[in-house]
Amino acid sequence: MSYNKNMNSQTEDTNLKMVGLELMFLTPEKHSSSDGITAVELAKLVNLPVEEVKKKLQILKDKNIVRVKGINPKYWRFDEYNFQRLDDDDEIFHLLCNFEDVDFDKYFTY
Repeated sequence: MSYNKNMNSQTEDTNLKMVGLELMFLTPEKHSSSDGITAVELAKLVNLPVEEVKKKLQILKDKNIVRVKGINPKYWRFDEYNFQRLDDDDEIFHLLCNFEDVDFDKYFTY
């Protein structure tokens, strides 16, 4: 996978997808600030170590599909506009648009 040369396992892709989808479908009830969600809050939601979440956030930030605000703490938000502008052949675009194994009940209450 070209988005990170150190990523060579299916688990890594799954973790990136979990972080990306959680940000994509983020609702105001899931975070404490109107500016977005902190890496600590996000790590609790996706049940991953904070350092792992920070790595995934950096990958998404490098792709310009998440924005960061602040210094300490940093608040993260998904950038729908930039996500929609990604090339259709982009690996991260395909990863986040593959909904075959996604449980939407996790993100929405009907």
